[in-house]
Amino acid sequence: MSHFPFTEARPIEHGATLPPCADVVVIGGGVIGVCTALELARAGQKVVLLEKGRIAAEQSSRNWGWVRVQGRDLAEIPIMLEARRLWSDLDADCRGRTGLATVGVSYLAATEAKMAGYAAWLESAKDFGLDTRLLSRAETSAAFPGAKRAWQGAMSTPSDMKAEPWVAVPELARLAASEGVAIREGCAVRALDIAAGRIAGVITEAGRIACDAVVLAGGAWSSLLLRRHGVNIPQLSVRSSVMATGPMAQVHSGAASEPGMAWRRRSDGGYTIAWGGQAELYVGPDAFRALPKYLPVMREDPGGFRLKPLAPKGFPDGWTTPRRWAEDQPSPFEAQRILNPAPNTKGLAQAARQFEAIWPEAGPVKPVARWAGMIDVMPDIVPVVDSIAALPGLTVATGMSGHGFGIGPAFGRIAARLVRGEDPGHDLSRFRYARFSDGARMDPGPAI
Repeated sequence: MSHFPFTEARPIEHGATLPPCADVVVIGGGVIGVCTALELARAGQKVVLLEKGRIAAEQSSRNWGWVRVQGRDLAEIPIMLEARRLWSDLDADCRGRTGLATVGVSYLAATEAKMAGYAAWLESAKDFGLDTRLLSRAETSAAFPGAKRAWQGAMSTPSDMKAEPWVAVPELARLAASEGVAIREGCAVRALDIAAGRIAGVITEAGRIACDAVVLAGGAWSSLLLRRHGVNIPQLSVRSSVMATGPMAQVHSGAASEPGMAWRRRSDGGYTIAWGGQAELYVGPDAFRALPKYLPVMREDPGGFRLKPLAPKGFPDGWTTPRRWAEDQPSPFEAQRILNPAPNTKGLAQAARQFEAIWPEAGPVKPVARWAGMIDVMPDIVPVVDSIAALPGLTVATGMSGHGFGIGPAFGRIAARLVRGEDPGHDLSRFRYARFSDGARMDPGPAI
C-alpha cells in the first residue's frame, strides 16, 4: 500500500525555507509536534517545525489508530476527554479527511480475573462520568455476533473513536502549514543552542535558527538529544508489530482487543491487526542505565517484556550510536532518518490465525502491509510533559508510552500553553520531569 509513509522513498512534501529566527522551534513531526505547532501558530507565534525524516513516518503513523479514553491512567483521562473534542474540531478543520469516526472500543476478557481488573479500573474512574460499562457474557456475545469465541465479558466505551494514522497526521500538518507554520522535512536538529544557561536557538543540518523557546517532541529520539545537553530521562523504546489487510467482510465496526491480538476496521474496508504479545525491548546502554527505574513495572508484569539483545545499528539506543557529536558534523538523527524496525512476522502470523479463528466467515487474513514501530516508553507508562527548569526555554513532550496518537491534540495544546507561560488547564504533576530525580515512587499506570 503506497500510502503507508514508512520510508524515505516518500517524497518530501514540506520544504519551507528556514528563517534566521522564530518565536518557537518544534522538534519532531509526529502528532504531538504537529499539534503543538498548530496551537502556537493559532496563538500568534512564529513557529518552525523540523522533522529529520518525514511527517508522521515513525510511531505517529504506525499505531493502531485508536482515540480512546478507556483504560487510561487516571491523570490522563481529563486530558483525553479534551483530546476527543479537539479531534472532532480538527477533523472539521481538515474537512473530514482524518478518517475520524466514533466506533467504540472494547476490551474482551477471557477470564474472570481480567473482568475483575476492568471493574477495578472502572470504579477508579467513576468520577469522570464516562460512558464506559462492563458487559456480561451474554451482552458480549450480542455485541459481537458471529464470533466463534465465548468471552467472559468485556469493558466497552461507545464514545471512543478512531482515525487513520498515516492519513490524519499528514492532514494536520497540511492544516498547520496553511495557518503559517514553517515545516521542513528532512532537516535534523543536531543540537540545542544554549547561551547564558537558557535556550537561544537550535543548530540544524541546514544552519542555525535563533529562538527563545523549543518544544522537543521527538518520540523515541528525545532522550538521545536531551542527554547531549545534560537532561536525562529514563526513556526506552519497545517494538510493536502491526499489519493491514485488504478489504474484508465487516465482522465488527469498532476497535477491540483480547489477549494476544487487537483489531480495528479501517475506512478502506480492511482491518488493522496488531500482535499483542510481549513488549520487545532491544537492549542497549540506556536500557542498563534505566533498569532501576523500570524494576517496579517489571515486577508487576514479569512476563510483559521480551529482551532482544543488541539494539540494531543506528537505533537511538544502539551500542554504536554516538552519544556525543559535533554541531558541524552529521548527527545520529541524519544517519537514521526514519526508525523503521522489521516487524515480528511470527507474532503477526499468530495474530492473523487468532483473528481467523474468531471470525472464520470473514475469510483468510491476507496482509497487504506489515510494519513495526518503536514505542517510546517511560517507567510508569505515562509521558513527560513539562518545562525543564534547568534549561529555561525548553519544553519536553515525549514518552507517550503507546498512547500518543489519541491524546496528541490535547498534549499539543498543553505544550503550547507551557511555552507561553499559560495555565495548562490540567494537573500535570503526574507528568513532571522531576519525578525521576526527586525520589518519587514509580507507580505504573494501568496495564489493562
